[in-house]
Amino acid sequence: MSDSAGNEGSGTAVPPAAGDGTRAVRAGLPEPVKHEPTLPGPVFAAHFHLPGEPTGPYAYGRDENPTWTHLERAIGELEAPGGEGVETLVFASGMAAISSVLFSQLRAGDAVVLPSDGYQALPLVRAQLEAYGIEVRTAPTGGDAQLDVLDGARLLWIESPSNPGLDVCDIRRLVEAAHARGALVAVDNTLATPLGQRPLELGADFSVASGTKQLTGHGDVLLGYVAGRDAEAMASVRRWRKIVGAISGPMEAWLAHRSIATLQLRVDQQNASALTVAQALRRRPEVSGLRYPGLPDDPAHKIASEQMQRFGCVVSFTLPTRARADRFLDALRLVDDATSFGGVRSTAERRGRWGGDAVPEGFIRLSVGAEDPADLVADLLRALDESAD
Repeated sequence: MSDSAGNEGSGTAVPPAAGDGTRAVRAGLPEPVKHEPTLPGPVFAAHFHLPGEPTGPYAYGRDENPTWTHLERAIGELEAPGGEGVETLVFASGMAAISSVLFSQLRAGDAVVLPSDGYQALPLVRAQLEAYGIEVRTAPTGGDAQLDVLDGARLLWIESPSNPGLDVCDIRRLVEAAHARGALVAVDNTLATPLGQRPLELGADFSVASGTKQLTGHGDVLLGYVAGRDAEAMASVRRWRKIVGAISGPMEAWLAHRSIATLQLRVDQQNASALTVAQALRRRPEVSGLRYPGLPDDPAHKIASEQMQRFGCVVSFTLPTRARADRFLDALRLVDDATSFGGVRSTAERRGRWGGDAVPEGFIRLSVGAEDPADLVADLLRALDESAD
């Protein structure tokens, strides 16, 4: 198979010192071929021509796909710019990526440390891990509390910033402590994105994320990925993907790669707007528990500023009652009442409606989109006024 179709070559070279915008635009592209598109279209194939011995990169559609190859290379270049030996695997969803690490690395009798304040699907994962005879320990993200339950663990799972509470831990410190105890470390990098934080450069063994969120940013793709440097560990993740068939469709992979080209533009706009929104909300007396790591007085700001390049697009806060929160959401015009985060269209939701998150009934998770910040602030303040008792 030619390089233009299968991307067997190394692709276009992005200088290690290139800026985030250049890297996002150029990441994962194949070498240019006359009369062919810069980013080849999705390859729809369940099988490939395979005469003779089954050698070469593409044999069967559950194992590999040229469209995945482009995307995996792009994400790897974002997660570890200029880094050698980084492997990236894409999955059908963020949960597929999370599950692949946990269930490929852990065995009966092992112990794993999870954040007690992490993504609300983690309790479902915990139940399955325990059913397989794996000990699950939990501790909050803030204050590096996971250190207290780390002894004897096989794997430490970090989510920083945490979702939805936006606490931050010292990733370097936890990685060093875990490795000293013989444990692997996986970091859920969904909220930060590779332009906000690079866990592999902070020492983590795995960087895991839902590409459904800000990485792709348009609310139209389900995707997940795992990036890592340890060949043996990543081989286990790859084997798990093959066994369970948790693969991304070629169209989704192509859409994701196309979307990554605007990642730096979206991230910078959304992060700047999130700070503007947080600064406006902090002046409202009915708003309590406001969290955004980019605020200088946020409890997480000091450590976040030491390990993050950008602070994310999510702002969390609490309104006095469930009823007030519901009225506020109903009054919004530019912000959709929807779950998920990271899209170009702002969304917000009362997280307590799902259960599973230890948050007050009036807790709001707000994902700031790419709208003009002045318009968003005006809409939020108007909705707060209209929702008052």
